[in-house]
Amino acid sequence: MSSEDGPGAEAAPGGGAEVVCVGETMALLVPDPAAPEPGSVDARGAAPAFRLEIGGAESNVAVYLARAGHRVAWHSAVGDDAFGRHVLARLSAEGVRCEARTDPARPTGLYVKESDGAGGTRVRYYRTGSAASALCGTDAARVRAEKPRLVHTTGITAVLSADCRDLVDGLLDGAVPGTLRSFDVNYRPALHGPAEAELVLQAARRADIVFCGLDEAAALWGAADPGDVRGILADGPDLVVVKQGARGATAFRGSESWFQPAPEVAVVEPTGAGDAFAAGVLHGLLTGAQVPECLAEGARLAGAALRVPADIPPRTDTADGSSRGGGARSRRPGGRAGAARAAQARADE
Repeated sequence: MSSEDGPGAEAAPGGGAEVVCVGETMALLVPDPAAPEPGSVDARGAAPAFRLEIGGAESNVAVYLARAGHRVAWHSAVGDDAFGRHVLARLSAEGVRCEARTDPARPTGLYVKESDGAGGTRVRYYRTGSAASALCGTDAARVRAEKPRLVHTTGITAVLSADCRDLVDGLLDGAVPGTLRSFDVNYRPALHGPAEAELVLQAARRADIVFCGLDEAAALWGAADPGDVRGILADGPDLVVVKQGARGATAFRGSESWFQPAPEVAVVEPTGAGDAFAAGVLHGLLTGAQVPECLAEGARLAGAALRVPADIPPRTDTADGSSRGGGARSRRPGGRAGAARAAQARADE
Protein backbone atom coordinates (compact mmCIF):
# COMPACT_ATOMS: atom_id res chain seq x y z
CA MET A 1 0.00 0.00 0.00
CA SER A 2 1.14 3.54 -0.63
CA SER A 3 0.27 6.54 1.48
CA GLU A 4 -2.13 8.95 -0.15
CA ASP A 5 -0.79 12.17 1.30
CA GLY A 6 2.60 13.57 2.15
CA PRO A 7 3.51 16.37 4.56
CA GLY A 8 1.39 19.44 4.04
CA ALA A 9 -1.69 17.46 3.02
CA GLU A 10 -3.85 18.85 5.80
CA ALA A 11 -6.93 20.80 4.76
CA ALA A 12 -6.20 24.18 3.23
CA PRO A 13 -7.35 27.19 5.29
CA GLY A 14 -10.89 28.19 4.47
CA GLY A 15 -11.82 24.94 2.74
CA GLY A 16 -10.53 23.04 -0.26
CA ALA A 17 -7.93 24.14 -2.75
CA GLU A 18 -8.71 27.06 -5.02
CA VAL A 19 -6.06 25.84 -7.48
CA VAL A 20 -4.78 22.31 -8.12
CA CYS A 21 -1.55 21.88 -10.09
CA VAL A 22 -1.04 18.34 -11.40
CA GLY A 23 2.23 16.84 -12.56
CA GLU A 24 5.66 15.50 -11.70
CA THR A 25 8.14 17.31 -9.47
CA MET A 26 11.67 15.96 -9.44
CA ALA A 27 14.70 16.36 -7.27
CA LEU A 28 17.13 18.76 -8.93
CA LEU A 29 20.91 18.80 -8.61
CA VAL A 30 22.65 22.05 -9.57
CA PRO A 31 26.40 22.71 -9.36
CA ASP A 32 27.44 24.52 -6.20
CA PRO A 33 29.19 27.70 -7.38
CA ALA A 34 31.45 27.62 -4.31
CA ALA A 35 32.86 24.21 -5.26
CA PRO A 36 34.97 23.06 -8.24
CA GLU A 37 33.14 22.34 -11.47
CA PRO A 38 31.77 18.78 -11.42
CA GLY A 39 33.98 16.63 -13.61
CA SER A 40 37.03 18.82 -13.13
CA VAL A 41 40.15 18.24 -11.05
CA ASP A 42 40.96 20.78 -8.36
CA ALA A 43 44.64 21.17 -7.42
CA ARG A 44 43.72 21.46 -3.75
CA GLY A 45 41.90 18.17 -3.83
CA ALA A 46 38.53 19.79 -3.15
CA ALA A 47 35.58 17.70 -4.26
CA PRO A 48 33.01 19.06 -6.71
CA ALA A 49 29.55 19.44 -5.24
CA PHE A 50 25.92 19.74 -6.24
CA ARG A 51 23.17 21.57 -4.36
CA LEU A 52 19.84 19.79 -3.94
CA GLU A 53 16.80 21.72 -5.19
CA ILE A 54 13.45 20.69 -6.67
CA GLY A 55 11.93 21.34 -10.05
CA GLY A 56 8.65 20.69 -11.78
CA ALA A 57 6.61 22.83 -14.15
CA GLU A 58 3.31 22.44 -12.31
CA SER A 59 4.74 22.74 -8.79
CA ASN A 60 6.67 25.87 -9.82
CA VAL A 61 3.33 27.45 -10.73
CA ALA A 62 1.86 26.18 -7.45
CA VAL A 63 4.59 27.87 -5.40
CA TYR A 64 4.14 31.24 -7.07
CA LEU A 65 0.36 31.12 -6.60
CA ALA A 66 0.71 30.05 -2.96
CA ARG A 67 3.08 32.98 -2.35
CA ALA A 68 0.39 35.26 -3.76
CA GLY A 69 -2.11 34.04 -1.17
CA HIS A 70 -4.09 31.45 -3.13
CA ARG A 71 -5.06 28.11 -1.58
CA VAL A 72 -3.04 25.76 -3.76
CA ALA A 73 -2.69 21.99 -3.88
CA TRP A 74 -0.13 19.99 -5.85
CA HIS A 75 -1.35 16.53 -6.92
CA SER A 76 1.33 13.98 -7.82
CA ALA A 77 3.33 10.98 -6.58
CA VAL A 78 6.85 10.57 -5.23
CA GLY A 79 9.05 7.62 -4.36
CA ASP A 80 9.63 6.36 -0.85
CA ASP A 81 13.09 7.93 -0.82
CA ALA A 82 15.06 10.94 0.37
CA PHE A 83 14.42 12.84 -2.84
CA GLY A 84 10.66 12.41 -2.47
CA ARG A 85 10.73 13.55 1.14
CA HIS A 86 12.75 16.58 0.10
CA VAL A 87 10.19 17.49 -2.58
CA LEU A 88 7.32 17.24 -0.11
CA ALA A 89 9.13 19.23 2.57
CA ARG A 90 10.08 22.04 0.20
CA LEU A 91 6.60 22.44 -1.27
CA SER A 92 4.92 22.22 2.13
CA ALA A 93 7.25 24.94 3.42
CA GLU A 94 5.97 27.18 0.63
CA GLY A 95 2.38 26.73 1.76
CA VAL A 96 1.45 24.29 -1.01
CA ARG A 97 -0.83 21.46 0.07
CA CYS A 98 0.82 18.22 -1.09
CA GLU A 99 -1.69 15.67 -2.34
CA ALA A 100 1.06 13.23 -3.22
CA ARG A 101 0.99 9.52 -2.63
CA THR A 102 4.25 7.78 -1.78
CA ASP A 103 5.02 4.89 -4.11
CA PRO A 104 7.14 2.15 -2.49
CA ALA A 105 8.09 0.57 -5.82
CA ARG A 106 9.00 3.55 -8.03
CA PRO A 107 11.59 6.28 -7.42
CA THR A 108 11.24 10.04 -7.36
CA GLY A 109 12.39 11.51 -10.67
CA LEU A 110 15.71 13.35 -10.82
CA TYR A 111 17.29 15.86 -13.15
CA VAL A 112 20.71 17.44 -13.16
CA LYS A 113 21.94 20.78 -14.46
CA GLU A 114 25.54 21.03 -15.62
CA SER A 115 27.68 23.37 -17.67
CA ASP A 116 27.71 22.78 -21.41
CA GLY A 117 31.26 24.15 -21.62
CA ALA A 118 30.17 27.20 -23.60
CA GLY A 119 28.67 29.34 -20.86
CA GLY A 120 25.29 27.66 -21.02
CA THR A 121 23.50 24.89 -19.17
CA ARG A 122 22.83 21.28 -20.13
CA VAL A 123 19.97 19.45 -18.42
CA ARG A 124 19.88 15.67 -18.01
CA TYR A 125 16.71 13.84 -16.91
CA TYR A 126 16.47 10.58 -14.97
CA ARG A 127 12.72 10.04 -14.77
CA THR A 128 11.94 6.77 -16.61
CA GLY A 129 9.66 4.62 -14.44
CA SER A 130 9.28 7.34 -11.83
CA ALA A 131 6.49 7.39 -9.26
CA ALA A 132 4.71 10.24 -11.04
CA SER A 133 4.66 8.32 -14.33
CA ALA A 134 2.07 6.03 -12.69
CA LEU A 135 -0.45 8.85 -12.17
CA CYS A 136 -3.70 7.90 -13.90
CA GLY A 137 -7.36 8.62 -14.46
CA THR A 138 -8.19 7.86 -10.83
CA ASP A 139 -6.04 10.83 -9.85
CA ALA A 140 -8.07 13.05 -12.17
CA ALA A 141 -11.25 11.95 -10.39
CA ARG A 142 -9.72 12.92 -7.04
CA VAL A 143 -8.82 16.36 -8.39
CA ARG A 144 -12.31 16.85 -9.80
CA ALA A 145 -13.82 15.95 -6.43
CA GLU A 146 -12.19 19.05 -4.92
CA LYS A 147 -14.08 21.33 -7.35
CA PRO A 148 -11.25 23.87 -7.60
CA ARG A 149 -11.58 27.15 -9.46
CA LEU A 150 -8.54 26.27 -11.57
CA VAL A 151 -6.69 23.11 -12.59
CA HIS A 152 -3.25 23.48 -14.17
CA THR A 153 -1.21 20.83 -15.97
CA THR A 154 1.23 20.59 -18.88
CA GLY A 155 2.28 18.78 -22.01
CA ILE A 156 5.07 17.17 -20.00
CA THR A 157 2.62 15.26 -17.83
CA ALA A 158 0.52 14.30 -20.85
CA VAL A 159 3.34 12.25 -22.42
CA LEU A 160 5.05 10.63 -19.43
CA SER A 161 3.06 7.41 -19.86
CA ALA A 162 -0.23 6.02 -21.13
CA ASP A 163 -1.59 6.29 -17.58
CA CYS A 164 -0.58 9.96 -17.43
CA ARG A 165 -2.37 10.50 -20.73
CA ASP A 166 -5.53 9.20 -19.07
CA LEU A 167 -4.89 11.59 -16.19
CA VAL A 168 -4.69 14.64 -18.46
CA ASP A 169 -7.72 13.48 -20.46
CA GLY A 170 -9.66 13.23 -17.20
CA LEU A 171 -8.61 16.72 -16.13
CA LEU A 172 -9.56 18.31 -19.44
CA ASP A 173 -12.67 16.32 -20.37
CA GLY A 174 -14.18 15.76 -16.96
CA ALA A 175 -13.73 19.14 -15.28
CA VAL A 176 -16.75 20.12 -13.20
CA PRO A 177 -18.70 23.24 -14.22
CA GLY A 178 -16.97 26.34 -12.92
CA THR A 179 -13.44 24.93 -13.07
CA LEU A 180 -11.00 26.64 -15.43
CA ARG A 181 -8.61 24.27 -17.21
CA SER A 182 -5.12 25.65 -17.74
CA PHE A 183 -2.60 23.88 -20.00
CA ASP A 184 1.02 24.83 -20.68
CA VAL A 185 2.51 23.06 -23.71
CA ASN A 186 6.01 22.91 -22.14
CA TYR A 187 7.71 21.30 -25.12
CA ARG A 188 10.66 19.05 -24.30
CA PRO A 189 12.66 17.57 -27.24
CA ALA A 190 13.43 14.43 -25.24
CA LEU A 191 9.73 13.78 -24.67
CA HIS A 192 7.83 15.22 -27.63
CA GLY A 193 8.26 13.57 -31.02
CA PRO A 194 5.88 13.53 -34.01
CA ALA A 195 3.44 11.18 -32.28
CA GLU A 196 3.30 13.34 -29.16
CA ALA A 197 2.79 16.55 -31.18
CA GLU A 198 -0.77 15.56 -32.07
CA LEU A 199 -1.49 14.38 -28.53
CA VAL A 200 -0.37 17.71 -27.05
CA LEU A 201 -2.32 19.64 -29.69
CA GLN A 202 -5.55 17.84 -28.86
CA ALA A 203 -4.99 18.45 -25.17
CA ALA A 204 -4.40 22.17 -25.72
CA ARG A 205 -7.57 22.49 -27.80
CA ARG A 206 -9.63 21.19 -24.85
CA ALA A 207 -8.27 23.67 -22.29
CA ASP A 208 -9.71 27.07 -21.38
CA ILE A 209 -6.31 28.77 -21.00
CA VAL A 210 -3.28 27.71 -23.05
CA PHE A 211 0.35 28.83 -22.74
CA CYS A 212 2.67 28.01 -25.63
CA GLY A 213 6.06 29.31 -26.71
CA LEU A 214 6.31 30.30 -30.36
CA ASP A 215 9.44 28.14 -30.60
CA GLU A 216 7.47 25.25 -29.10
CA ALA A 217 4.65 25.66 -31.61
CA ALA A 218 7.20 25.85 -34.45
CA ALA A 219 8.85 22.60 -33.36
CA LEU A 220 5.58 20.74 -32.76
CA TRP A 221 3.23 22.09 -35.43
CA GLY A 222 5.24 24.28 -37.81
CA ALA A 223 3.78 27.60 -36.60
CA ALA A 224 5.54 30.72 -37.93
CA ASP A 225 3.99 33.49 -35.82
CA PRO A 226 1.60 34.01 -32.88
CA GLY A 227 -1.39 34.22 -35.22
CA ASP A 228 -0.54 30.76 -36.53
CA VAL A 229 -0.63 29.39 -33.00
CA ARG A 230 -4.07 30.89 -32.40
CA GLY A 231 -5.29 29.41 -35.69
CA ILE A 232 -3.85 25.96 -34.98
CA LEU A 233 -5.65 25.83 -31.63
CA ALA A 234 -8.87 26.74 -33.43
CA ASP A 235 -11.83 27.77 -31.31
CA GLY A 236 -11.12 25.60 -28.29
CA PRO A 237 -9.37 27.73 -25.66
CA ASP A 238 -10.89 30.96 -24.35
CA LEU A 239 -7.45 32.52 -23.86
CA VAL A 240 -4.27 31.65 -25.81
CA VAL A 241 -0.98 33.12 -24.61
CA VAL A 242 1.96 32.81 -27.01
CA LYS A 243 5.37 33.38 -25.43
CA GLN A 244 7.90 34.92 -27.81
CA GLY A 245 11.09 34.66 -25.80
CA ALA A 246 13.09 37.88 -25.50
CA ARG A 247 10.45 39.78 -27.50
CA GLY A 248 7.57 39.26 -25.09
CA ALA A 249 4.19 37.56 -25.33
CA THR A 250 0.94 37.90 -27.26
CA ALA A 251 -2.45 36.91 -25.87
CA PHE A 252 -5.57 36.17 -27.89
CA ARG A 253 -9.20 36.05 -26.81
CA GLY A 254 -11.82 35.99 -29.53
CA SER A 255 -11.08 38.81 -31.97
CA GLU A 256 -8.90 40.72 -29.47
CA SER A 257 -5.16 40.48 -28.95
CA TRP A 258 -2.61 42.09 -26.63
CA PHE A 259 1.20 42.25 -26.68
CA GLN A 260 3.46 42.46 -23.60
CA PRO A 261 7.18 43.24 -24.10
CA ALA A 262 9.62 41.06 -22.20
CA PRO A 263 11.56 42.65 -19.33
CA GLU A 264 15.17 43.57 -19.99
CA VAL A 265 17.23 41.47 -17.57
CA ALA A 266 20.65 39.88 -17.36
CA VAL A 267 19.76 36.21 -17.82
CA VAL A 268 21.39 33.83 -15.35
CA GLU A 269 19.28 30.73 -16.06
CA PRO A 270 16.19 30.51 -18.32
CA THR A 271 14.70 27.33 -16.80
CA GLY A 272 11.56 28.13 -14.83
CA ALA A 273 10.83 31.51 -16.43
CA GLY A 274 7.92 30.12 -18.44
CA ASP A 275 6.33 28.69 -15.29
CA ALA A 276 6.76 32.05 -13.55
CA PHE A 277 5.09 33.79 -16.47
CA ALA A 278 2.16 31.36 -16.44
CA ALA A 279 1.72 31.82 -12.70
CA GLY A 280 1.62 35.59 -13.02
CA VAL A 281 -1.04 35.41 -15.72
CA LEU A 282 -3.12 32.88 -13.77
CA HIS A 283 -2.89 34.97 -10.60
CA GLY A 284 -4.24 37.93 -12.51
CA LEU A 285 -7.11 35.94 -13.96
CA LEU A 286 -8.03 34.51 -10.56
CA THR A 287 -8.17 37.98 -9.04
CA GLY A 288 -10.23 39.56 -11.81
CA ALA A 289 -7.49 41.49 -13.61
CA GLN A 290 -7.77 42.41 -17.26
CA VAL A 291 -5.60 40.55 -19.76
CA PRO A 292 -2.96 43.33 -20.15
CA GLU A 293 -2.47 43.39 -16.36
CA CYS A 294 -2.17 39.61 -16.32
CA LEU A 295 0.50 39.69 -19.00
CA ALA A 296 2.42 42.41 -17.16
CA GLU A 297 2.43 40.36 -13.96
CA GLY A 298 3.58 37.32 -15.87
CA ALA A 299 6.45 39.31 -17.39
CA ARG A 300 7.46 40.63 -13.96
CA LEU A 301 7.68 37.17 -12.44
CA ALA A 302 9.47 35.74 -15.48
CA GLY A 303 12.05 38.52 -15.20
CA ALA A 304 12.69 37.62 -11.58
CA ALA A 305 13.08 33.94 -12.45
CA LEU A 306 15.62 34.72 -15.17
CA ARG A 307 17.90 36.41 -12.65
CA VAL A 308 18.52 33.32 -10.48
CA PRO A 309 20.04 29.85 -11.11
CA ALA A 310 17.22 27.94 -9.38
CA ASP A 311 13.79 27.38 -10.94
CA ILE A 312 12.15 29.69 -8.38
CA PRO A 313 13.63 32.90 -6.91
CA PRO A 314 14.13 33.09 -3.15
CA ARG A 315 11.22 34.66 -1.35
CA THR A 316 11.59 38.28 -0.26
CA ASP A 317 8.57 39.46 1.67
CA THR A 318 7.62 43.14 1.59
CA ALA A 319 5.47 45.24 3.85
CA ASP A 320 2.51 45.26 1.47
CA GLY A 321 2.18 41.48 1.53
CA SER A 322 3.64 40.88 -1.91
CA SER A 323 6.81 38.90 -2.53
CA ARG A 324 9.14 41.01 -4.60
CA GLY A 325 10.70 38.75 -7.21
CA GLY A 326 9.51 35.61 -5.49
CA GLY A 327 5.78 35.67 -5.96
CA ALA A 328 2.84 37.36 -7.61
CA ARG A 329 1.68 40.66 -6.17
CA SER A 330 -1.29 40.10 -3.89
CA ARG A 331 -4.60 41.53 -5.04
CA ARG A 332 -7.95 41.65 -3.32
CA PRO A 333 -9.98 38.87 -4.96
CA GLY A 334 -12.41 40.32 -7.45
CA GLY A 335 -14.88 39.10 -10.05
CA ARG A 336 -13.92 36.46 -12.55
CA ALA A 337 -13.39 38.91 -15.38
CA GLY A 338 -11.85 37.76 -18.61
CA ALA A 339 -10.96 34.10 -18.66
CA ALA A 340 -13.59 33.33 -16.05
CA ARG A 341 -16.17 33.80 -18.78
CA ALA A 342 -15.14 30.32 -19.90
CA ALA A 343 -15.97 28.90 -16.49
CA GLN A 344 -19.39 30.58 -16.51
CA ALA A 345 -20.07 29.26 -19.99
CA ARG A 346 -19.28 25.74 -18.83
CA ALA A 347 -21.55 26.20 -15.80
CA ASP A 348 -24.40 27.22 -18.09
CA GLU A 349 -24.11 24.11 -20.27
